[in-house]
Amino acid sequence: MNTIKIGKSDINTPFMAMGTWAIGGGTAWGENDDKLSVRTIDEAIDCGITWFDTAPVYNLGHSEEVVGKALKGKRHNVLISTKCGLEWDYETPVFHKVMEGRNVYRDLSAKGIRKNLEDSLRRLQTDYIDIYYTHWQTPDFALYPLEETVGVLTELKKEGKIRAIGASNVTEDIIKGYCSLGQLDVIQEKYSILDSHIRSELAQVCDCLLYTSDAADEL
Repeated sequence: MNTIKIGKSDINTPFMAMGTWAIGGGTAWGENDDKLSVRTIDEAIDCGITWFDTAPVYNLGHSEEVVGKALKGKRHNVLISTKCGLEWDYETPVFHKVMEGRNVYRDLSAKGIRKNLEDSLRRLQTDYIDIYYTHWQTPDFALYPLEETVGVLTELKKEGKIRAIGASNVTEDIIKGYCSLGQLDVIQEKYSILDSHIRSELAQVCDCLLYTSDAADEL
């Protein structure tokens, strides 16, 4: 299987990843059988899939828990990407949406990102994340300065808790902002034959600044 290098990190990964939003179940996808979900991930590995993408907000942590259970004992043979910046344990000034009957808020502060990471590490039963994305960008950089967000992500990378820095749901200006402040290894955006807007909107800036990831499209 062909591989791609993720930005300036030391990660080389196959072009294809398995998204696990649906595995989390919940109102968006219906109730799932966790045992069947684990078996599906096992089958994916047998077929050569080694990159699994998830997020804390996918059924409020349940997707990460299922992925963690499925990959236990296999961690060093796979890549895990997850995300930060959405929180339902407390309120922030930036409301995101109601999910699973809970109010979800955006928080890209250093404290919020570190909390998100520790929660994800626990649910995923690992001590590091390969690719760590900011899930949704803040509409108000006066509230959560990009300098603070990039700063804590850079610290986490130096600490060995994450291996690559990513961002999803971005604009050209936000990509340039990340790169001007430090490092952005990869972005995650929707891309398909039905939705290829990033080719015209983001591809040019990405060619100049970083490598892009179209592999996972669950945003």
